[in-house]
Amino acid sequence: MSEQPPAPPPVPPGWPRQVPPPGAPDWQRAAAGWLFDLCPPDYRAHPVLTRHPQALARLALLHVAAAAEGCRRALSTVRADLGPVLPPPALEEVVAALEAEQARLIAAGRAAGLVEQALLGHRYVPRL
Repeated sequence: MSEQPPAPPPVPPGWPRQVPPPGAPDWQRAAAGWLFDLCPPDYRAHPVLTRHPQALARLALLHVAAAAEGCRRALSTVRADLGPVLPPPALEEVVAALEAEQARLIAAGRAAGLVEQALLGHRYVPRL
């Protein structure tokens, strides 16, 4: 009988698919790559963020939160700001794009928070 490889540790709902579970080989490197993708490209120029992924996770969370706030603000003013200059169908497309981006940012913020917790050593324990 051949032995089955151990099952990967469980990850919480909302864990990013691009990041292997904590404890998997190179999971922190994959997590850092994913976190860098959430940040402005110039963050990659700072080696300290690669050496300290916990710091990177915190900065990614702050960046995503700021982007989500900007999106929320845009949604609250876009009809007044762009209504006079865009045809109604285009304005509705802009609103739909902002709503989709807001949903993406909310999910990314949750996932970044989960990755940050894992990088800080917290382990997810599923509840029955």
